Amino acid sequence: MSETTQQQIFEIIAKQAKIDVATIQPGSTLKDLGIASLDAIELIFDIEEHFNINFPDQQGANFDSDTAQSLVDAVNKALAEKAAGGEGHA
Repeated sequence: MSETTQQQIFEIIAKQAKIDVATIQPGSTLKDLGIASLDAIELIFDIEEHFNINFPDQQGANFDSDTAQSLVDAVNKALAEKAAGGEGHA
């Protein structure tokens, strides 16, 4: 059985934050998880690379308020757009 998008993203976050994946809740903000803004930029790159997607530039992460679930939602949206044939902005 394949992992869900959420599980994969939470594992990437856990690796980046050097925390146990079990401590990540959908409502946890990146700030709550101890991810600084520079680390979050790297986190976004890791997620884009993992899923072979590109987030639109205007969708920059807000580290104080963005939650783990909002990243999952953003990835799902990007994957849906990619599946629909819409090319992401490089």
